[in-house]
Order: sequence, then structure tokens, then C-alpha cells
Amino acid sequence: MNDSRTWLGLAALLLLGWLVYQLQPVLMPFLVGTLLAYLGDPLVDRLQERGLSRTWGVVAVFALFGLIVLAMLLVLLPLLGRQLLRLYELAPQAIDWLQLHALPWLQAQLGLRADFWQLAQLKTLLAEHLGQTTDIAQMLLARVTSSSLALLAWLGNLLLIPVVGFYLLRDWDLMLARLRTLLPRRREGLVVVLVGECHEVLGAFLRGQLLVMLALALVYAAGLSLLGLELGLLIGLLAGLASIVPYMGFAIGIVAALLAALFQFGLEWYPLLGVLAVFTVGQLLEGMWLTPLLVGDRIGLHPVAVIFAILAGGQLFGFTGVLLALPVAAVIMVLLRHVHDFYKLSALYGVSDGDSQESSESP
Repeated sequence: MNDSRTWLGLAALLLLGWLVYQLQPVLMPFLVGTLLAYLGDPLVDRLQERGLSRTWGVVAVFALFGLIVLAMLLVLLPLLGRQLLRLYELAPQAIDWLQLHALPWLQAQLGLRADFWQLAQLKTLLAEHLGQTTDIAQMLLARVTSSSLALLAWLGNLLLIPVVGFYLLRDWDLMLARLRTLLPRRREGLVVVLVGECHEVLGAFLRGQLLVMLALALVYAAGLSLLGLELGLLIGLLAGLASIVPYMGFAIGIVAALLAALFQFGLEWYPLLGVLAVFTVGQLLEGMWLTPLLVGDRIGLHPVAVIFAILAGGQLFGFTGVLLALPVAAVIMVLLRHVHDFYKLSALYGVSDGDSQESSESP
């Protein structure tokens, strides 16, 4: 009976994976809507505690989300677009700077041969495409609009996200209560404990770490922009997003910012010291205030687990896999922790001969 249940569970997991793979095109709005409902549920619960009905609490939370998205569309996207275009225009000049200054110095220090760096072809390729930004945009627009059905499907999925998120958030507590009633009575306590631990891990990571990422992106972008760095906003946002893995955002951001400062200001000390000061302040804020306040001492996902989960999910299931990666990794981590505890208590683990002799000799 136990073997049949095991094989039945494995078959169910394989069937679930096959369904996810087959339904990738339509799963995206439902997964994003579920993520919005999960993130917004604590806010709605707090509004309910203050006397607001569940429906009006959901409306208020979605209005807040909508204002944030609208602000990003109206303010952030144009600024990022200008900086991306500026980066595209500065690429040939950056290659010149590398060829004439940075790489010869590195070549002399490392003793490399004269023809080791081959950047002329890359520079020529970038120079040929400068000024064709409008043509590229027109080509992309033509490609997108050439298939009206694909465009309508993409717009439909985009519009479906807030609808799915609204109804899931409104009925979130009711759905959880109904799911609990379906649990086997003998295993209800264990399943509730496991789900609670998964919720703790996901809550610490999603609600906590995402807010830390946003705060660091604002700190880095504002600080680098105040220094006068042309690509400060772009580098700051990239560093904040890369902070999904601890210390990766700091490493990527400070290297990119120092290179941009060297290219823009040369060997002037004040901009370089300013970049170091911005990222030092960001790390101090993260370690002393942001992480203790927003994440606390709850258990989060290990950085290596985050990297592997995102890469594996994207490789197996595309964007849908990226969305599923962190919840699945959290569940697997909690289950592995309990499997480890059961193994330590099992007869297979046992007691070593030395330990048993010591226990028998002790009075």
C-alpha cells in the first residue's frame, strides 16, 4: 500500500510538470495574479482590522498598486529609455577608451601580446548601427503587429492579470480555509506546519527581500545621479534588482559605476570616492536597518538556491518557470529540512560504534 501511494504521488508530480509545460502560454497571468494576491493579502488583512470590508480593502490595495505602476510608466520608463539610448551612443567611445587607455595599461601589467585585444570589429559594428534606432524600433513594431492574433493574445494576458489578482485577493482567506478542509484529517497538523514554514520562507524572501531591492535601487540611483553620473539611474536600478541575491547587486553595481565614472570623469578622485561612498552607505543601510526591519530573523532562501532555482526554472519552463522557481524552491527547502530531521532519527542513520562504546562506559 505504501509503495502504491509513493508511485501514485510520483505520477501526480510528473503529470503536474507536464501540464505546466503544456500550459505555459496561458499560465503567466494566473501566476502573476497569484503573486499579487499573495503580496497584497497582509495589507488587506490590516485594512480589515481597521473596519474596512474585504472588497473595499482589495480595491484600496489595487489602487495603490495601480498608482505605483502608473508612476513607473510616466516617470521611470522615459528616464530609463533616455539612459539606454545614451548607453547605446556611448558604446563606441567606451571601446575607444578601452583600446587607448585601459587595455594598454592592463596589457603592460600582465605582459600580454600586442594583438591580444580585438575590439576594432566590435567598434565598427556598433558604429554602423548608430543612428538606426528608429529603424530598429520600426522593425520591431512591424514584427509585433504582423501577427494580430499574437498581439491580441499578449494584450489579453496583460489585461487579465489585474482581473485574476483582484478575485484571488478578495477570496484568498476563503480559498485557504476551503483547502484546509480538504486535507486528510490524520495529516492536517503536519501539512499545516509545512505550509506555515513555506509561507515563512516565501514571506521573508518575497515581501522582505523585494522591498530591500526596491530601497537599494532608490539609494543607488539617487546617489549616483547626484554625483552627475550619466548612467547613474540605469546602474542603480540594475544594482537594486541584482540584490535579489545578497551581495551580487553590490558587486555588479560598484564595478559598473566605477567603470562608468572612469570613462566619464577620467582619473579624478572625487567621483570615484563618491561612487564608493554611495555603495558603502547602501550596504550599511541594508545591513543595519533595511534587512532587520523588512526581513527580520526569518529564514530566507540561500543565495545559491535562488540562483539555481531561477536559472533552472527559466531553462525548463521559460518565464513561467521563473515565476514558479522561488515558491517551488521554498517548498523543496522546507521538505529537505524535514527529511534531514527524519533521517537523523531513523535507524539508517544509527549511532557510530565509538558513540555506543562511550555511552556504555559512562556511569
